[in-house]
Amino acid sequence: MRKFTRELLTMPARQPLNPARIITAAAAVADRSGLAAVSMRSVGKELGVEAMSLYHHIPGKEALLDGLADWVFAQVELPGPDDPWREAMASRAGSARAVLARHSWALGMIESRSAAGPQLLRHHDTVLGTLLAAGFPMALAVHAFSVIDAYVYGFVLTEVNLPFEPTDGAAEAFAAEMAPPPDEYPHLSRMLTELVLGREYVFADEFGYGLELILDGLERRLHGGSPSPPIVGA
Repeated sequence: MRKFTRELLTMPARQPLNPARIITAAAAVADRSGLAAVSMRSVGKELGVEAMSLYHHIPGKEALLDGLADWVFAQVELPGPDDPWREAMASRAGSARAVLARHSWALGMIESRSAAGPQLLRHHDTVLGTLLAAGFPMALAVHAFSVIDAYVYGFVLTEVNLPFEPTDGAAEAFAAEMAPPPDEYPHLSRMLTELVLGREYVFADEFGYGLELILDGLERRLHGGSPSPPIVGA
C-alpha cells in the first residue's frame, strides 16, 4: 500500500485541458494523418482523453477547424511596427511559406473558414497597417496583400507537390529523365539545358526572386510609376 501511494504521489500530474492544448493536438493529428483525420475523437485520443472531455472547451468539430485555421496564422511571424515595408513583406511572406510548407494541410483550409479568429484578424490588420504606414493608398495596400499571398500560396502548392525533393539537387535528374525532344519543344529544351542540366538548380531559390519582382512592381506604383487601379466593385 505504501509503495502504491508513493508511486501515485510521484506520477506526473496530467495537464488540464484548454482550447490551446486541444488545437495544438489537432495540428499534430493533421500533420501526421491529414486534415480529414481531424475529429473530436482523434484529437481526444491524441491527448489521451475521451472525446466528450473536449466539448467542455470546444463546441464541436467546426469550432475545432476554425481554431485550427486561426492556429496557422498564429505561427506566421509578423513585422514590427517600425519595419520598412519591403523587408516586412518579404519576411512575412517567407514565414508564411515556411509555415504552409511545414503544415501542407493548411493551404486549402485557412481561407475557407467563415469564422475569422483573433489571430487571423491580427495578422491581416498588421499587414495592412504596415503598408498603410509606408504611404500605400488603401486600394494599393489591398492589391499588394492579395498578390503577395496569391504568390506565396501558389508557390507552396507547387513546392509541396513536386515529383522530386525541392532542395536536394534532384531537379537535374528529374529534368534529364523527362527532357522533351528538342526539335518539337525547342524553348523548353533550351530552358532545361541552360538553367537546370549540369547546374545545381534548386527550385526553392525561385521564391525570393519571384517575390522581389512583385515588390519591385509595388514600389514603382507606390512612388507614382503607374496608377493604382481601384478595387473592383468598390
